[in-house]
Amino acid sequence: MSWLGNNRTAAPALTGRRVLLRPLVPSDFDAWKEVRVRSRDWLVKWEPRPLPGQPDATEDRRVFAARCGARERERQLGSGYGFGIFVGPDRERFAGEINLGTVQRGPYQNAYVGYWIDEAAAGNSYVPEAFVVLCKFAFEDLALHRLQASIIPRNGPSHRVVQKLGLRNEGTAVRYLQINGEWEDHVRYAITAEEWVDRRDGYMAQWVLPDDGS
Repeated sequence: MSWLGNNRTAAPALTGRRVLLRPLVPSDFDAWKEVRVRSRDWLVKWEPRPLPGQPDATEDRRVFAARCGARERERQLGSGYGFGIFVGPDRERFAGEINLGTVQRGPYQNAYVGYWIDEAAAGNSYVPEAFVVLCKFAFEDLALHRLQASIIPRNGPSHRVVQKLGLRNEGTAVRYLQINGEWEDHVRYAITAEEWVDRRDGYMAQWVLPDDGS
C-alpha cells in the first residue's frame, strides 16, 4: 500500500495485483458518469432509491464534487473510507467503487463493506481483489476487528464475490434494507481480524502479490 502525500493523514491509495483503489476526486466526474449512466439498469436494482428532490450526481458535476467532499470528511473523521476501483494496464480506467462505511469503534470495531462494478468489467474478479486489498487496509492500518457485507439473496454476482473469498455466511436478515423502494432481505457475510490473520498469506498470494507464473 502507498499513501498519497507525506503523512498518514493523506488519502490512501491501495494496490492489488491488477486494481488500484483511491478516493474519487472531482476530476473523475466524466469517467464516473459514463460508467454510471451506461450501467444504470445493471446497478439501480440493487441500490437504495434516491430521496425525493435529491439531486442526481450523474447530471451535475457540482453534486459529484460535493459527494467527493463528503467522503473526504468521513475519512478525516474516521467514519468511512470510499474508493474508486481503477483497472487496466496502467490502473487508470475507472471501473467501480468499494467503500468501508459506518466505521464503529469502542468495543465493536466494525465496518460495513459495499461495492459495485461496471457491467462491462464484471466477471474479471476485480471486486474480490479489491475486497482483499480493502481488508488489508481495514485490519492492518485501521485495526478494525470485523467487516460485514450484506447482499440481497437473488444478487448472484455479488454473492460470488464473497463466496470466492470464503467469507462466513451469518444468515439472512429479514427486510433488512430498503432497496429500490422495497424492503429486501439480506444475507449477511463477515470476516474477523482473527480470520484475516489465518487467511492472509493465501489471500495475498492469490489476489495481491505479483503472479509468479507457476
